[in-house]
Amino acid sequence: MTRDGIRLVLVRHAKSDWGDPSIADHDRPLNERGLRDAPRMARRLAESGFEADAIVTSTALRARTTAAAFGEALGVRVTADERLYGASARTLWSRASDADAARIVLVAHDPGMSVLAARLSGDRIEHMPTCAVATFAWDDDDWNVVDALEPSDWSFDTPR
Repeated sequence: MTRDGIRLVLVRHAKSDWGDPSIADHDRPLNERGLRDAPRMARRLAESGFEADAIVTSTALRARTTAAAFGEALGVRVTADERLYGASARTLWSRASDADAARIVLVAHDPGMSVLAARLSGDRIEHMPTCAVATFAWDDDDWNVVDALEPSDWSFDTPR
């Protein structure tokens, strides 16, 4: 891992299409707004100077499509993990800390994303709307240590 600390980016999947009730939740695609927001938010993260070591996404189609936009913008391969579909905040944190990466992007779902973002921001992020990006930084490079620390910096961005 790098010596400049841990960076965790939480991305809630972009807006999905609810138009066809016969489509299983796991297989719902992004709607028009989601297809527009995902690349735009990914570009904004890349333009901020963030460099990812890993991007891990839920296996749900809407999350994989969102993650693909971030992977393209950041030049990082995306890995799908079925544990992130409907994951709790604890599972999301565990997956990030187990990734052996200092700079990781997780793309997943609510309520887990909002719960984790609230916890890490001291409840200043109350809700992660679709395609929201929350970035957290710690000066230490040990996931076991940063789990007990407040982030040294954080930011929150939404498509609206």
